[in-house]
Parts: sequence; C-alpha cells; structure tokens
Amino acid sequence: MRFVLALITLLLIVPCLVSGARAADSAVILTYYRIGEDNFASTNIKLAEFDAHLKELTSGRYNVMPLLDVLSAIRAGKSLPDRTVAITMDDGFASVYAEAWPRLRAAKLPFTIFVATAAIDAKAKGMMSWAQLREVAKSGGVAIGAQTASHLHMVEADEARNKDEMARSNARIAAEIGTAPVLFSYPYGEASHAVMQQVKDAGYKFALGQFSGVANPTTDDFFVPRFGVNEASGDLNRFRTVVNALPLKVADVAPEDPLVGKPNPPSFGFTVTADTDRLRSLNCFQANGARIRTERLDTRIEARFDKPLAQGRTRLNCTMPGADGRVRWFGTSFYVAK
Repeated sequence: MRFVLALITLLLIVPCLVSGARAADSAVILTYYRIGEDNFASTNIKLAEFDAHLKELTSGRYNVMPLLDVLSAIRAGKSLPDRTVAITMDDGFASVYAEAWPRLRAAKLPFTIFVATAAIDAKAKGMMSWAQLREVAKSGGVAIGAQTASHLHMVEADEARNKDEMARSNARIAAEIGTAPVLFSYPYGEASHAVMQQVKDAGYKFALGQFSGVANPTTDDFFVPRFGVNEASGDLNRFRTVVNALPLKVADVAPEDPLVGKPNPPSFGFTVTADTDRLRSLNCFQANGARIRTERLDTRIEARFDKPLAQGRTRLNCTMPGADGRVRWFGTSFYVAK
C-alpha cells in the first residue's frame, strides 16, 4: 500500500516538474517584425538570435500557446502553466513567411501575424501576399490579426476614419482568409481611450500595444503589453530575462488615458496590488533608459518625469526583483499628439 501511494504521488508530481507547470495567471507575449533582414536593425532580429530564442522556448521550461487562448484564459480567471508565452509577428513582412514560419512550424510553436491589408493588396515589396497568408493560416497553429487597412496613426485620425479603416481591414481578411479577425494590434503601438473604445466597438476581443510588461488579470484587454524583440534587444540573456518575467500587478493607474493633454508631463502613478514585499527595490525607466524619479507611499507608487514628453509615443517600464531571480515587470505607454 505504501508503495502504491508513493507511486501515485510521484505520478502526480513528475508532470509538473517536467513542464515547470505550476499554476500561474499571467503570460509573456513576444512581438517580432522582420526575421533575418539585417538592413533594418530597429525592426529586425538576426537569424542566429531567432534560432537561439526558439531553442530556448523548446527547452522544456516554457509553455507556448496561441495568443487568443492565452488572453481568453486570463480574462476567464483560468490558470495557465508557469512561463506561458505567446508569439506575435507584426506587419506581415515577407521574411515571416520565408524565415520565421518554417522554423516555428518545425518547432511546433503557434503564433499570430498582424497585418495591414492595404500593403498586401498593393503587393508592396517585402510584404507577404494573400496566397502566403492563406497557406500559413491553413497550416494550423497560426492566427491572422488586424492592424487597420493603411497602418495609420489612429490617435491622430478621427473616429470615422478609424471605423472605416477597421471595417475595410476586417472585410479583406475575412474574404481572403475565411474568418474575420478577433485580435488587433495598434499600428505603431499608439492608442488612447477613445481609440480603444472604437476598437472594442469594431468587434475585436483583444487589442495589443507595443510596450513591455507581463499580461495578467489587471491588464486592460484593449491595451495588452508585449515585449518587442529586435537586434538591440535580442541577445539571449535579455531574452531569458523577458520570457521568465513575472507580472507586477497594479490598480488605480493614473492618468487613465494614454493620450497626454495638459499637464505635460503627466503625473503618473499606480498602486501595486500583490507581491509588495520588495517595493523598495522598484525602479521606473523610460524606454530610452532614462530613470524616472519615484516616490512610494505604502503600496502607492508616484513617478515623475523631469521634462515634458516629446510628440509621439513614450514607453515606460517599472521593474523590481521577483522570486527565483525573476523580474516583476509593469509597463505602459503615453502618446502626445502633434
């Protein structure tokens, strides 16, 4: 009897040890752009680094899932295995078809491609074709998401233009792929509360930005963080830090609207709602590396910019040490209109 009980216990424990799958309620989302196009360093990842990333992701430590499944589970309050990761590819560059897809297919890793349809219709140089997108989508494990028709600056456009762009984009994807998209990526990562509501009204289930952070139950479904990966941020050590990141769960984020009006700079703050034991080690930075002054009142963090934010998008990261040498990460972005 003791042997049987020991065997049952072992059978229950071993799968968790093998997969590293202790329960979690968060996930890291990665976004790539060009793969192996070395003339575009700011949006490219070198092939050797991409191969190293895939080797890491298939090492047995991580659980790579389709993006929609990940976000739906978080929204529903369902547990995910620890170190869950979702992969996205923005813009639909031809190198995704030529270089990324064969590697991801061989590794059996699902991913999502976000496309702006006008460039595909125009057969723009360096972009995937509809035939290629259909081939990839029919292969299984690949979802096609939307980025409007023309990849416009949505915050600078009026509501009628945004609605028209999303409607035309949805219609083209549905006609060519067979299903309308339910996932949306903000072009250039730019959003405001008004734009988020327009995207929600258009029927999308989730919308993703282009700022770092770990998706978790405190994340806005229409302003989901992703870790961007390019030549400057693609070395394996940084990649391991990112895919092992933990959420920094927050509430009462102010200002609520990413669109900055007056005053500029905004008075930025948030309340940390969990894992507050290491708050004294929290630091906030702009994406360019400039440190931001922070003040802490119990679990409330107030961050102060030294000067007005420049026109366009400004990304902000706040991090602190987590368990097992991992990093807790919260990020957001602001937009100053022209």
